[in-house]
Amino acid sequence: MHLTGASAIVTGGASGLGGATARRLAADGAHVVVVDLNEEKGEAMAAELNGAFVQADVRDEDQVRTAVEAAVEMGPLRALVNCAGVGNPGRTLNRDGEPLSLEFWDFVVGINLTGTFNCIRLAAAAMADNEPDDGDRGAIVNTASVAAYDGQIGQAAYAASKGGIVGMTLPIARDLSAINVRVNTIAPGIIDTPLLAGLPEPARESLATQVLHPKRLGQPEEYAELAHLLITHGYMNAESIRMDGGIRMAPK
Repeated sequence: MHLTGASAIVTGGASGLGGATARRLAADGAHVVVVDLNEEKGEAMAAELNGAFVQADVRDEDQVRTAVEAAVEMGPLRALVNCAGVGNPGRTLNRDGEPLSLEFWDFVVGINLTGTFNCIRLAAAAMADNEPDDGDRGAIVNTASVAAYDGQIGQAAYAASKGGIVGMTLPIARDLSAINVRVNTIAPGIIDTPLLAGLPEPARESLATQVLHPKRLGQPEEYAELAHLLITHGYMNAESIRMDGGIRMAPK
């Protein structure tokens, strides 16, 4: 499938994994709609890419519909990359023995899992109207995490949300095969995003030493290259891929 002249939506596209992916898809000729809550960074990214910015909470149906409509105005919507997410930690019982609040659980699972599905279902409805390109009407890439497999202490909600993304990849790919839309998921390891930028250098080095090879943090551009491959490679479908340098996370 080709992206030149098509539109693409990248959620969480103002920075980090989403920002790198938005740049990669734009470099391949896509008209990119950047979806993010950060208006300043989102507008700047859209201007850089000559694309569009839609401020949206991925859980909100109307806001995501607005993003889909903006994409369709620029060209057939052929790609969706779901990078929006949160990683807030919280133990099942805190040090005082108090249980994790359901509000916290719903917040993390709502953005990471429900938000991802919300974007998939609305983008897929638009993709269904496309003419096939090399047999594909569209392709979707989701972002899970190695926490889906190696969830650490304090990651019950986060690991559940990312495990849910892995778990729904195959059934959604089966559902959307009826309209010739492929669905894949990337489970990144420790990536050098703005989330880690504030860590002291010794802490960053400690994280890097846990990686089998190469002993460094992953780069957002490496995620972007894999996402681009999954979109354009016509035989990649229904797969969840760890992109983690071989790391297996310790309990903490």
